[in-house]
Amino acid sequence: MNSILIIYTGGTIGMVKDEETGALKSFEFDSLIKEIPEIKKFGHEINIHSFETPIDSSNMQPQHWLTLAEIIYNGYDNHDGFVILHGSDTMAYTASALSFMLENLSKPVILTGSQLPIGEVRTDAKENLLTAIELASSYKEGKALVPEVAIYFEYDLYRGNRSTKSNAEDFEAFTSPNYPVLAQAGVSLKFNTNDIYKPNSKDLKINKFLNQDIATIKLFPGITEQYIFSIIHIPNLKAIVLETFGSGNAPTELWFINLLIEAINKNIIILNISQCEGGAVNQGKYETSSALNQIGVISGRDMTYETAITKLMYLLGTDLSVSEIKNWLQKSIRGEIS
Repeated sequence: MNSILIIYTGGTIGMVKDEETGALKSFEFDSLIKEIPEIKKFGHEINIHSFETPIDSSNMQPQHWLTLAEIIYNGYDNHDGFVILHGSDTMAYTASALSFMLENLSKPVILTGSQLPIGEVRTDAKENLLTAIELASSYKEGKALVPEVAIYFEYDLYRGNRSTKSNAEDFEAFTSPNYPVLAQAGVSLKFNTNDIYKPNSKDLKINKFLNQDIATIKLFPGITEQYIFSIIHIPNLKAIVLETFGSGNAPTELWFINLLIEAINKNIIILNISQCEGGAVNQGKYETSSALNQIGVISGRDMTYETAITKLMYLLGTDLSVSEIKNWLQKSIRGEIS
């Protein structure tokens, strides 16, 4: 018998319909067994921790990530796995952040949610939750089969820091465009063992400090000099995620390059990621990215946008120098980059 801690943060999965008004409302998640009696069939010890005030995932903030990390840390010795119930809109951000915050993780942390409330007759919530519990409790010879932060949604398990929400309508809400799925749920659970992260045996550690002094510039035809100027002059700015075209391409106008040079000279880190979901930044492949290479823009290669943001927050929260942070941005820390 394994012990699983379910952490309820809020989101669609925790909604039921008010019989009087017909409106959707959050229900007391301690009554989870009433809604999904099948949980008892696992035979596991199931404990539940609910946020005091459930939140919509659009309101998820770094302080909530810290709360989640601390709940996992404090319950780590008493539980074999963790399931986080979370709204889907920012789930990939939370999964990415937790992958960096939970250092030396060797137990499953599975995030899941749903597109329809758990109280609806036709809902994806029950299958997602039941399978997430099964994944969080999957062990072989005393070792977790998925010892990392992952997202389970609609029959697929994704590495958390390789995932992105790509569809607001379908049950298949998430994709992992640059990395294989970790497991698939069919008649049985099929684990892609070679693609699952291999942890070390050190004790779990929380990285608590996240620096939020980050901005994003998403390039578009017609972007103005004033727009770029205003962003690089944000007070206390430490880093910019530059969302470029294709494989890392950007305008070659002199004013644009000069503004990026100005930012870099102010020790502002510029991380280049592609606006495309699939593929990777390859600076220097085309003339329109060669200048970025030359002036010191960092290639984010095949990182997702969510990972670019949270990895920067994590690294900027350390005591590393700017040059050391630039170096780590180009290396895999938790399997987030190829």
